[in-house]
Amino acid sequence: MKVWTEIAAGRLAGNFAALSSMISDSAPAGPEPMALLAVIKANAYGHGIDPCAGILAKAGAEWLGVTDAHEGARVRAVLSASGSGEGIASTSQKRAMGQPEVLVMSGTVGLPGEAECIAKNGLTAVIWELSHVQRLAEAAGDGRPLRVHVEVDTGMSRQGVAPGPALETMLRAIAEEPRVVLDGVFTHFAATQVAGSEQTAAQQASFEAAIEQVAGSGLKPRWVHVGNSSYLDNGTPGDSRQRSSLAWVRAAAARLGARPMVRSGLALYGYVLPIEGPGLSLAGAHVLPVMTWKTRVIGVREVQPGAQVGYDGAFLAERPMRLALLPIGYADGLRREFSSTNAKAGGWVVIRGERALIVGRVSMNLTTVDVSGIADVGEGDEVTILGDGVSAEDHARVVRTIAYEILCGVRVGE
Repeated sequence: MKVWTEIAAGRLAGNFAALSSMISDSAPAGPEPMALLAVIKANAYGHGIDPCAGILAKAGAEWLGVTDAHEGARVRAVLSASGSGEGIASTSQKRAMGQPEVLVMSGTVGLPGEAECIAKNGLTAVIWELSHVQRLAEAAGDGRPLRVHVEVDTGMSRQGVAPGPALETMLRAIAEEPRVVLDGVFTHFAATQVAGSEQTAAQQASFEAAIEQVAGSGLKPRWVHVGNSSYLDNGTPGDSRQRSSLAWVRAAAARLGARPMVRSGLALYGYVLPIEGPGLSLAGAHVLPVMTWKTRVIGVREVQPGAQVGYDGAFLAERPMRLALLPIGYADGLRREFSSTNAKAGGWVVIRGERALIVGRVSMNLTTVDVSGIADVGEGDEVTILGDGVSAEDHARVVRTIAYEILCGVRVGE
């Protein structure tokens, strides 16, 4: 392959273990241990859902979070092929076989074929519309009732049912439909990277009100969950505006006699967002990047002063240079903002352990780098695009985005 990724299984499993230990150590003791939902949506943040699902299942993940039913079906196939259970079994059987439960996190139930795929593959759907209840009931038919997690919109105005009359109607619809079972209740916070965020505090208060509604409905969900990687990383014990995040979710779950759970994606893969304000960076010191993204040199040439490099002659050689050509570009996810001119530095790659600066435009399938100061570079040499010596955060700083977007944009094998 001209472009490929390498996934460090030990690091991914180690990151899961570190985060699990962190939430166990940080949260007050309770009758049930707090669980960690491992988010592998969007092809495991560009890392590959096939290897990551198996690694995390073996590491002990009770839940995996996917984008849609198609990804969920893929996870079931991967886990069955790896010996984590064949076919679709009950929840207790899945747990006994070491096969995690799978949460379809994007509310795609209303799309054609999604509800049927959820039923066929024993997935758990996220719902917030009354139509979702009916679609899943029809998909369940005379088979086993389908479990659902209701998302509560506490102020993000994205997915979720609002607390109050809308949530009351939703809970009543579930209670009256025997083919759909309320398995979990959750919300998503918009500003967890901000220490002591007033928005997060307001969302917590809204979720507490929703929890009271669920308690009054008579329904008994097994799970209450919140969070993302920044929620785990943002610890402010004793803050009068916001109670310790993990203690708060445990208290919310206890109100329903449910088990608490937090979700993590980015930190599993070795990255965390910086916390704004006086928060405690809990996860950053305990996780390591999992992915290395590589290509190979396909040609080396000498150019003389005055040579124009790449589209628009964006880079002009001011000295004799030795340039290496790489078979990777923006079609593979290497951002065009990594381009450079004589006036503006761009990105870099690593060859033979040394930085090689990108010169000229990153084009669709080809990128040129300066190897003038690196000895013996030749055709076939491995090149690190992302990994030791150049991180997703490095990419993100150059292109003015976040590590999430860089990782999810990686494409290989196409």
